[in-house]
Amino acid sequence: MAEIKVPDLGESISEGTLHKWLVKVGDTVGQGDLLAELETDKVNLEISAEESGVIESILRGEGENVAVGEVIAVIGSGAGASAPAPAPAAEATAAEKESASAAAPAAPAPVPAPAADSGAYHASPAARKLAREKGIDLNGVSARDPIGRIQHDDVQANAARPAAAPAAAPVAPVKPPAPASGGAGDSAKPIERQRMSRRRQTIATRLVEAQQTAAMLTTFNEVDMTAILDIRKRRKDAFKEKHDVGLGFMSFFTKAVVGALKAYPLLNAEIDGQDILVKKFYDIGIAVAAKEGLVVPVVRDADRLSFAEIERSIAELATKARSNSLALSDLQGGSFTITNGGVFGSLLSTPILNAPQVGILGMHKIQLRPVAIDEERSENRPMMYIALSYDHRIVDGAEAVGFLVKVKEMLEDPETLLLEG
Repeated sequence: MAEIKVPDLGESISEGTLHKWLVKVGDTVGQGDLLAELETDKVNLEISAEESGVIESILRGEGENVAVGEVIAVIGSGAGASAPAPAPAAEATAAEKESASAAAPAAPAPVPAPAADSGAYHASPAARKLAREKGIDLNGVSARDPIGRIQHDDVQANAARPAAAPAAAPVAPVKPPAPASGGAGDSAKPIERQRMSRRRQTIATRLVEAQQTAAMLTTFNEVDMTAILDIRKRRKDAFKEKHDVGLGFMSFFTKAVVGALKAYPLLNAEIDGQDILVKKFYDIGIAVAAKEGLVVPVVRDADRLSFAEIERSIAELATKARSNSLALSDLQGGSFTITNGGVFGSLLSTPILNAPQVGILGMHKIQLRPVAIDEERSENRPMMYIALSYDHRIVDGAEAVGFLVKVKEMLEDPETLLLEG
């Protein structure tokens, strides 16, 4: 017999959510076969069988929160698990049955499983364990945590309360009056309730934390993309043939960001208590929209990579993100982030910081606009608005504006990217 346990999920991750079982009780599995998909705050992981056998029992259901090291299923030997239960002997007499019944100790009354494992709450593993031991329904436990996470102390406090006296008779709940007008509270209107995935909950929490903890401000500029479009038009076929990857915009922007970070290093830093940690490396996060939610895989040492290597790295990370095959190492340690809302048609936006980073650059849609060339002439040029959100606690407005102007200058004169990016 082998126990299937939740594997180590990486640094700072203590629990996950069972996203999907790929097997059922009675299935025969071999060593290495995939058993379940586990969703964590950052990535989805696959749990595989460590030895061959038959699925004897599944202890946790889809959608339930599980802690690292927790047993979620049991694999038994093929023969033992598949053997049918023996049929009762037909010749057993009533006296024998009565004697056997008297000899057997009385079975304890089954304790109903508390609703603590229903997954409809957000609780720590220690809180869930204590709730199971004391038979407490976590849906009735109040959380003191500002984000609503039930902790061990909350369950302990609930257990210490005196039990309420049972009511003499069930009281029918009072039905609230129907709302005067239509909307979410109108029972006649169709509503679909969907539970947020663990990743979506994490994204929501971190975005709110970023807005609450950082002095976030956004500054804007615009870039004339004529020179870059001209290079791509002339070089894209040869580039594709030589490097087997397309020449996109992201390599230009990544190189420009690296060059600007070298000129304005506080945008490549983070705050640690009373200290500023200025990073001497350039690991650039690239925001990718996946089905399960936004992820930011990291292009390592972007300052040492060629245009082709940057494009290849971004393409590989985007493919892994959309197939849920990113590793935790792909998401950790970025120093600055680039997000491209232009691929979805966004003309202008204010990106939110990817904490603990203190800067994020937003790209937008390229659109022809009339631009004054001099006092007498104007032309239609392919223009892009760019936005820099930054943490005003350590980055002053002059530095932020200078950074964005530096990015603009290098993009409008791409040859400088070879020297400064």
